[in-house]
Amino acid sequence: MAVKHRSLDDIEWSRFDASKVSPDLIAVIKTAAMVERNGADYGRYLDGVFRDDPAFRAAAAEWAKEEEQHGLALGRWAALADPAFNMDASFTRFTDMYKIPVDAQASVRGSLTGELCARCVVETGTSSFYSAIRDAVDEPVLKQICKNIAADEFRHYQLFYRHMERYLAADKSASTWERFKVAFTRFREADDDEIASAYFAGNAVPGVYDRAASNDAYAARAFGFYQKRHVRRAGHMFAQAAGFKPDGWGAKALASVLWLVIWFRGRKFRPILAGS
Repeated sequence: MAVKHRSLDDIEWSRFDASKVSPDLIAVIKTAAMVERNGADYGRYLDGVFRDDPAFRAAAAEWAKEEEQHGLALGRWAALADPAFNMDASFTRFTDMYKIPVDAQASVRGSLTGELCARCVVETGTSSFYSAIRDAVDEPVLKQICKNIAADEFRHYQLFYRHMERYLAADKSASTWERFKVAFTRFREADDDEIASAYFAGNAVPGVYDRAASNDAYAARAFGFYQKRHVRRAGHMFAQAAGFKPDGWGAKALASVLWLVIWFRGRKFRPILAGS
């Protein structure tokens, strides 16, 4: 069944309240807008990698449309919050800096099962991220946008997990250890060039691009939104994608460690963002 995509017209833009935003919040949303809008290129990549799987290709095409729509919604909000923000120009800067291998014919994860596992990890992160923003901010338009995106991203997780189960049923050689390695590798890539480039380009950071500095600047702000419950849920989803019990001791241990990292990296902005 085809997905009915939300429209930008479904958002109550007239409720925007500039008094409930801060420069740090805007910086995070500009970054997210860049990454989400890039869904079209990710869709092209998945279309090539899964060229022999028409069912998944159709599902991935719908997914890509939703991701791009998320980016457009976030970009429009950012322009309300900062009238000097130009989404198209910022996005061009971002895509000039960060390239997805759109013409790939094989997964960068080594297998189709691994690719789907990695996508589950990404959706775990985005679902928890937008849930955290939704619960932390009072600005009504952004709250509505993030509520919608968080729901979409959780559904996307289920989509990729369902297709991964289909591949696992056909490939008995795929081990839990292999899935864990892919999941852990993709988790570590949260500090790669994608987020750093998105922060740098989306916020028109002056000077020469510094990946570590951009990652640190983004993480300090973004992690300030999280509460323990968001991290706990992410730990369960990650464990399930990696092949472990979502409510087992491994998931609980992962969530505890992850919370310590997130709390530490977001400690500077936590009081500011919580009061946004």
